[in-house]
Amino acid sequence: MPTLDLSIVIPIYNEEANIPTLYQRLRGVVEPMGVSCEYIFVNDGSRDRSLALIHELAARHANVRYIDFSRNFGHQIAVTAGLDLSQGAAVVIIDADLQDPPELIVPLYQKLREGYEVVYAKRRRRQGESAMKLFTAKLFYRILARITSISIPVDTGDFRIISRKVVEALKQMPEQNKFLRGQISWIGYRQTYVEYDRAERAGGETGYTYRKMMRLALDGITAFSDVPLKAATLMGFVVSGIAFLVLLYTLYARFIAHDYQPGWPSLMVSILFLGGVQLISVGLIGEYIARLSTNVRRRPLYIISDTNIPVTISPEALTAGH
Repeated sequence: MPTLDLSIVIPIYNEEANIPTLYQRLRGVVEPMGVSCEYIFVNDGSRDRSLALIHELAARHANVRYIDFSRNFGHQIAVTAGLDLSQGAAVVIIDADLQDPPELIVPLYQKLREGYEVVYAKRRRRQGESAMKLFTAKLFYRILARITSISIPVDTGDFRIISRKVVEALKQMPEQNKFLRGQISWIGYRQTYVEYDRAERAGGETGYTYRKMMRLALDGITAFSDVPLKAATLMGFVVSGIAFLVLLYTLYARFIAHDYQPGWPSLMVSILFLGGVQLISVGLIGEYIARLSTNVRRRPLYIISDTNIPVTISPEALTAGH
């Protein structure tokens, strides 16, 4: 049974500029709520003073927990570790950059108390982000919504509150390439949202580069959709059809129109086009096979170097990320 009312999971990667302000704002929100709460900071291989600041908070406040990874394992894995070791009846997931306002935890929690199992924060506007990032994010969410078999809410991130029932269900999903917002949608139960305006980053630099965003998008698509594989098959049929039409035209030019040129440039175009489609198809298939291989190896999701959370499971299970 949960021993606390609320757990707040905060993945940390080079966030020394934001940790003190974030904690003060979180306390200012949670304490008037009158609930028992723990703050779980998951240090994901930070190279700045983030861990030292977390240690200072933990030394002064008994309800501050920390998990220190042996290296950088990624944002989604850091959140997973926090969920695994959380003890609250409800769990909030929030980033440390203060773009997601801690004050929204109050309406999120109120919605959860109404009988929902998941309440996610839906963005109305996103301040301080480039036009390219806004466009790519909007495009990704809408493509994902169309090609997946489940309903993943658009314009949402990981900022949300979930019940203990959902946390326990997530623990039963051991895949290595985590896409938590998709997994939570797949679980089901009653879900709703609260809208908000996302602020600019308070300090420091984002750890989500375009490369990491592309990797997360690829994880989301390959974890919840086989449409890319079907698209590769469809492209094969389309290319074969085009090649057949080119063959008919070549026969017409050679035997009827008598306008046949040796080394016809379109032959090279056809070969290059066909080769490109084949490489794309092989690459897509390779991505799926790579994910199968990763899950078959069953390596730990994360390795904990240090934590002040009382561990009630075996060291083997802790190291394995269960």
